[in-house]
Amino acid sequence: MIIRSSNQLPRAAVFERFPVPRSLGVSPESRVERGRTWAAPAGATRVKTFEIYRYDPDTGRNPRLDSFEVDLDDCGPMVLDVLIWIKSKVDSTLTFRRSCREGICGSCAMNIDGTNWLACTRFVSDTRKRATIYPLNNMRIIKDLVPDLTHVFAQYSLIEPWLKSKTVAPETERLQSAEERRKLDGQWECILCFCCTSGCPSHWWNADRFLGPAVVLQAWRWLVDSRDEATGERLDDLEDPFRLYRCHTILNCTRTCPKGLNPGKAIAGIKKMMLERRG
Repeated sequence: MIIRSSNQLPRAAVFERFPVPRSLGVSPESRVERGRTWAAPAGATRVKTFEIYRYDPDTGRNPRLDSFEVDLDDCGPMVLDVLIWIKSKVDSTLTFRRSCREGICGSCAMNIDGTNWLACTRFVSDTRKRATIYPLNNMRIIKDLVPDLTHVFAQYSLIEPWLKSKTVAPETERLQSAEERRKLDGQWECILCFCCTSGCPSHWWNADRFLGPAVVLQAWRWLVDSRDEATGERLDDLEDPFRLYRCHTILNCTRTCPKGLNPGKAIAGIKKMMLERRG
């Protein structure tokens, strides 16, 4: 299915890796080598192989791809369950983030079979016969499946993601109509897992200046909030050749959002708001 507009969502997720040679264009020290194979426990009858990216900067070695044969009868149904099983029963040095296990915190975002997703919401049954697990793309790797999110959270802080009001605070809560509240749907659900930003080619090319789809979606969330009184200031901060306009509507962000949100539509909404205020 070809997505022709930011209002359109794919009917089904495509989980295949983009067909380019492995290690294409990367420096020699970053090329992934074949690692160790960990055999399934004796007596296991329902076995699935997971190839998992491993990297420890303290060793000075290249990244490697270890193969783990997992006993599915001794493991939960989600990819996160597989990682916990491996860490608990096979290799305790495997490193990854996780917290809520409910698709709310965004901690376990990683690249599964070539698509950014949450390990806690991806069923093992939805993965390929020989599944692959990598950390999020285009981010410095701290260790194994743990990316460094310092840069993207610094970009998030640039939009000042809090309510700004110039009027005196009321004695009760700031009220909204049901229609005003509905404008926030599709924005507030973002959990800042950065699956979309990691999958955005425009952010790969201009990560130092383009804010990326996750941050721009959050900016839109405050622009459409009727309680916020800093619309002009927020648009001024985004009026930049790179912060907003490096989006080329590739829409990888919309395809890979594990919460089903549409950052591409939010970016288009901000661009439209920019044009309207120019007259």
